[in-house]
Amino acid sequence: MSDFNDKVIADFNSSGGQPGGYFKDAPVLLLHTIGAKSGLERTTPLMFLPEGDDRWFVFASYAGGPKDPAWFHNVVAHPEFDISVGDGNTIDRVPVHARVLEGAERDATYAKQASLFPQFADYAEKTTREIIPVIELTRR
Repeated sequence: MSDFNDKVIADFNSSGGQPGGYFKDAPVLLLHTIGAKSGLERTTPLMFLPEGDDRWFVFASYAGGPKDPAWFHNVVAHPEFDISVGDGNTIDRVPVHARVLEGAERDATYAKQASLFPQFADYAEKTTREIIPVIELTRR
């Protein structure tokens, strides 16, 4: 795991799930995926788009990189895992099921995130991938 992710995770845990720094004023969760090859738990901090108390969307943007991030492959291989979400006081670990969105549903969700956080529009323009995957997480 990168030093950057380690710092964000530590900040997330010490701030009740509301990290500062690069993610100040942005919703962040921790994805606790199971490694596709290793079978080991991997923790990744990600910005997300909430929808109610039982549904979250995450984006495999990889900052517009040319390939999908490793965590995306883990989600596809093992779609049932946990996330950690916090309200600034309490962090809850929530079991979720992941589903990769397609078509108009994917496009509308990505557009909503890009309107709230313009860097996501930049990532979509920058990447050489056909699309940036959008993943729906629902409470199990």
